[in-house]
Amino acid sequence: MQNQSTVTEFILLGLSQNPKIQKIVFIVFLFIYIATIGGNMVVIVTIICSPTLLEVPMYFFLVFLSFLDACFSSVIMPKMIVDSLYERKTISFEGCMIQLFLEHFLAGAEVIILTAMAYDRYVAIFKPLHYFSIMNWRLCRILVMIAWTGGFLHSITQILFTFKLPFCGPNVIDHFMCDLYPLLKLACTDTHIFGFLVAANSGSICIIIISLLLVSYGAILFSLRTHRSEGRRKALSTCGSHIAVVVLFFAPCIFIYARPPTAFSFDKMVAIFYTILSPLLNPMIYTFRNKDIKNAMWKVWKRLIW
Repeated sequence: MQNQSTVTEFILLGLSQNPKIQKIVFIVFLFIYIATIGGNMVVIVTIICSPTLLEVPMYFFLVFLSFLDACFSSVIMPKMIVDSLYERKTISFEGCMIQLFLEHFLAGAEVIILTAMAYDRYVAIFKPLHYFSIMNWRLCRILVMIAWTGGFLHSITQILFTFKLPFCGPNVIDHFMCDLYPLLKLACTDTHIFGFLVAANSGSICIIIISLLLVSYGAILFSLRTHRSEGRRKALSTCGSHIAVVVLFFAPCIFIYARPPTAFSFDKMVAIFYTILSPLLNPMIYTFRNKDIKNAMWKVWKRLIW
């Protein structure tokens, strides 16, 4: 697969060109990355080491979500942290394409898993007696395979078009990572049609999925009025956690992708929410409001100490 590009590398401007601010960026985001990997690994290890939790589909999906968050964070943050130590931040053309592919591959898979988790909660609340027969392991495995396949198809579609674009002029990207709109801005051809294809692909997916999720959670919350107080409180806690994760991930994605193809200088600040803060906060949101995970975490720690 050939393209007409003469550019062999791109220069990333990062979050700031100020050396003092770059030092702060290095310290802050190194801490965030360690906390992100640590938090998601704690969730994964806790659930895997707790057979009673792993048997519940919701926690099975949560393990997969935490794995995706750890991988997604690792695609972006290590290079961003290392770049903050250097005045000139570069990434090869091939490295940029790989990063772009992995970003959308993992994000696409995460979107589908969040949808599967919403369906799981819908079944748990509306059909509690048939929960384990509906959410059986065969269905869970199928949903995970759909997540991988959907993420791959979503990503490969965009990377094939992007790879064929000619880059022969400026190679400076005003971002801390390779992303679609900043790259389109550098292409030596008219990219309006491709820009609208990106908006139709990523933007429509974000809008449709978050609409379905919010409608389903709205129906769940509306139905909880008839439940007993204890069951209502537990369901509200779980659904509240899911809604917080969904809004934190989708709101900035919609802002960036569901609009005409234009790159703004503040896009990188918005991107921080779904690329850095969302993977960091997801394990906190799920564990702080979930007694089952907190109890299992305490048991695992006691086992490790003894």
